[in-house]
Amino acid sequence: MITKTIQIQEITVDELANKVAEKLISKIEIYLNQYASKDAEIFLTRRETATFLKVDLSTVHNWTKRNKLIAYGFGGRVYYKKQEIIDSLENQRLKH
Repeated sequence: MITKTIQIQEITVDELANKVAEKLISKIEIYLNQYASKDAEIFLTRRETATFLKVDLSTVHNWTKRNKLIAYGFGGRVYYKKQEIIDSLENQRLKH
């Protein structure tokens, strides 16, 4: 096992804590960006989409026909990108 010794000079405890916090936040942001990009690759079936949105299958069909949801076909099956579903919801934000 390799050990390293770090000497810290002329820095306060608060400055050290801030440096550690900045580095941690940077690492968390990288992780979240990687997680979000993986989430964008997730495809859902019509049934999974209906369950995700808590609506009936007929509603998913109607929203697809009205271009509120983007559908992808492969081998006679219909799929939706999870991130595109979320984006569609955010674009339909209610204005009060």
